[in-house]
Amino acid sequence: MSNQVILWSMALLPWLTLFLMKRDDIKRFMPVALFGSITSIMIGDIGGTLKLWAFKESAFPLSHIFTYHLGLAPVLTMWLFRFTYERFWRFIAVDAILNLGFVLIFAPWLAARGIRESINATSTSLFLILTVHGVVLYIYQMWQENALAPAFKNLFSSKIQLTASKSLFKNKRNRNNR
Repeated sequence: MSNQVILWSMALLPWLTLFLMKRDDIKRFMPVALFGSITSIMIGDIGGTLKLWAFKESAFPLSHIFTYHLGLAPVLTMWLFRFTYERFWRFIAVDAILNLGFVLIFAPWLAARGIRESINATSTSLFLILTVHGVVLYIYQMWQENALAPAFKNLFSSKIQLTASKSLFKNKRNRNNR
């Protein structure tokens, strides 16, 4: 199988699995998938610039974008959130397993095919980058669903008021009667 077929399959075939997902779940998790895709492209570009890895082949006519970031990554993100969102530790565990699969199986397979190669990135550093990225995506999804607001409210006591918001006088009538 040619590398072009593999690259285009990574871009297009994962999207077909969304026919198996509920429409409401697609609407709910599409923003985090798109955010994940954009940040994955940025991470890939920064890693290429810093000589951590290099993409040796890309899908024609996409000369500088690795098709994984357009197909497999966002769809995997949606499925991951579909099954693990609102259970943070389960999310971290499944994300870590997927990241290990990428680092230990998928990346070496891509290197053997001549599509991608690690230059200065170790397996550990790649795993850490992917895991931090996953946590950022989880925080983004919490922000999308306004789930961060209650967490921040619990972080700060409701009894604490800003000085600027306090009234200088407890009773305005007492001030005016003087």
